[in-house]
Amino acid sequence: MAEGLQSAHEHADDSPGLLLWQVTSRWQATLRAALKPFDLTHPQFVLLASLTWLNAKGPVTQRHLADHVAMDPMTTSQVLRTLESRGLVERAAHPTDGRARALAATDRGADLARRANAVVEARDAAFFTALGPGASSFAHSLRCLRDAAASEL
Repeated sequence: MAEGLQSAHEHADDSPGLLLWQVTSRWQATLRAALKPFDLTHPQFVLLASLTWLNAKGPVTQRHLADHVAMDPMTTSQVLRTLESRGLVERAAHPTDGRARALAATDRGADLARRANAVVEARDAAFFTALGPGASSFAHSLRCLRDAAASEL
């Protein structure tokens, strides 16, 4: 029989990484179910909703969108191609950068993003209600982790 795993944790529930994995898996399952009626995967929703939100602030490049959602640029490109083929996203010449393309949600894409976002935000609120008043502190902790991890890349 193989020797057990050497770990700094006496119990699996003491591992922040494992706990984050478990919570993320359950949260993603909740969102998959919420997005199914919209025929969107979670990555498609994240890009479409973020693009719709960012478009209000001006032209958006693929790199800007990938950075905003912290998604690998290659994955971003693949998901955007799918959204474009469905008529939810379009690419045009960037108004100030001749080398870049400006992305925009189509009217149909923006409408879908708004409808799906209402459902996703309701599911988020229900999912995170267990945190009670600690939800804003949790969000702050997540921002700290995100920013620290970004500086290590």
